Amino acid sequence: MNLPIKRYDLPQIMFGVLFIALMTIASIWIVQPFILGFAWAGMVVIATWPLMIKLQRLLWGKRFLAVIVMTLLLILLFVLPIALLVSSAIENGAPLVQLAGNPSSLHMPDFQWLRSIPLVGHKLYSGWHSMINGGGNALLTKVQPYVGQTASWFLIQAGHLGRFIVHCSLMLLFSALLYSRGEQVGMGIRHFAVRLAAERGDAAVILAGQAIRAVALGVVVTAIVQSVLGGIGLALAGIPYATVLTVVMFVCCVAQIGPLLVLIPAIIWLYWSGDNTWGTVLLVWSCVVGSLDSVLRPVLIRMGADLPMLLILSGVIGGLFAFGMIGLFIGPVVLAVSYRLISLWVNEAPEPEQNIHQVARSLEE
Repeated sequence: MNLPIKRYDLPQIMFGVLFIALMTIASIWIVQPFILGFAWAGMVVIATWPLMIKLQRLLWGKRFLAVIVMTLLLILLFVLPIALLVSSAIENGAPLVQLAGNPSSLHMPDFQWLRSIPLVGHKLYSGWHSMINGGGNALLTKVQPYVGQTASWFLIQAGHLGRFIVHCSLMLLFSALLYSRGEQVGMGIRHFAVRLAAERGDAAVILAGQAIRAVALGVVVTAIVQSVLGGIGLALAGIPYATVLTVVMFVCCVAQIGPLLVLIPAIIWLYWSGDNTWGTVLLVWSCVVGSLDSVLRPVLIRMGADLPMLLILSGVIGGLFAFGMIGLFIGPVVLAVSYRLISLWVNEAPEPEQNIHQVARSLEE
């Protein structure tokens, strides 16, 4: 029996695909200014959705009251502190760039306090001045352009304050909309995923939501708590530029390095300056802040497994270079979602044979 030959209208298919591609590109181009703000809002809403549901139950089941409370919480506990940190970094970082841009004003410090160190103080002081006399200032002059470029880059990233405020405003607006229509938006995303890949697509969306919540709660919230508490300790101890150091501490906490990288030098500086009382207070406070990571994170992450530190570090650094300050939050989330989805896809296949020689023989056959 001769089956009918199915003919395809190739020009129709080609122009149809071209039209869809043009519409997709045009749509992305139009919504491009809102993508980062929406992604940030989605991460915040997914992470705080259980809290919003609890507030709705407490507020007589009124969704609009819960949305108003959550929006105010985002302003007071999230947007306002970060905006103050960025503004302070710009204000306090300007003298650093001015100093780095003027080679004649750069001099190696004398470090007279080295003489007060018992036993080895005079040797350290003599060695330091021997290095200075041997060309330390010349070395500093050579390094100066790179210091200036690095400091300028960080200030430029922090200096996009206007763009950052716009993204914060968009995040608040989209967060309020997602809070009010969260169930419909979530079901729409799942429906689209089912249309693409049936049950596997639906499972991928749910798994992505779990990864976002894990990063947002286990990494970002922990970093905010540690950096804020550490910054309070620095300010009370009288450490100069405490706000800028708090920004650095937040980046270190998000990158899983911890706050002690900033707190320990501050403690040493207090002891060498003779302020032993505040040095001891900051030492005890630093022990508390440094240990919060191991106590707070297991409470926030209820998924049974942490994400690799290298993944978080790559997300922080890459996100900072790609998207600026917002990349500190978006970068780890994107990599975490990709990592979890790829891990699920790989684990669907059986593990390879342990015997390498047997696998090689099967290839030869």
